[in-house]
Amino acid sequence: MKQNKKLLSTTIVSLATSIILFSTPLHAAEYKIDPTHSFVEFKIKHLGYSWLSGRFNKVSGNFNFDSSKGEDYQKIKIDIPTKSIDSNHAERDKHIREIINVGSHGGTSFSSTKYTGDKNGGVLKGKLTFHGVTKDIEVKVKKIGEGKDPWGGYRSGFEGQFSINRKDFGVEYDLGPEGWSVDIDVYIEGIKS
Repeated sequence: MKQNKKLLSTTIVSLATSIILFSTPLHAAEYKIDPTHSFVEFKIKHLGYSWLSGRFNKVSGNFNFDSSKGEDYQKIKIDIPTKSIDSNHAERDKHIREIINVGSHGGTSFSSTKYTGDKNGGVLKGKLTFHGVTKDIEVKVKKIGEGKDPWGGYRSGFEGQFSINRKDFGVEYDLGPEGWSVDIDVYIEGIKS
């Protein structure tokens, strides 16, 4: 009788473990950002006459995404070395680096705190740190696609848009009355771990 109880107990534990493992795949929804296929671009009015646009050439980080899980499971952390700014003009880039003081504030980052939406898109709330200042922002997010890649991996891609006021982050260099708002587009592709 003792042996049957022990066997039954072992069987129940094994069955419960199997259910947990198969219903919650280990690391199934963790992605590392692919820096060669991810982009952070910006656009700002120049003196109110035209647009100045550019990008940051380096981006890294990771995110969690699983369309079968709840809203709170979708998370992202992005790191951007601000000195990698590129407006397609070396002297202007040098000037921008001085304005945003990359010597003291060389890193920009975003960490999400909440996602509201579904598997196709929604709003990502989080903390943006730029120029040594951290503020709460909201990013409109849209899923681009997901699937297997030619190298045996699995990828997911998203795009996001948001705007900031430079004054809120202590960047007060005057570019004209319409030059305070910066529009930012983020295109992220991740490889499942």
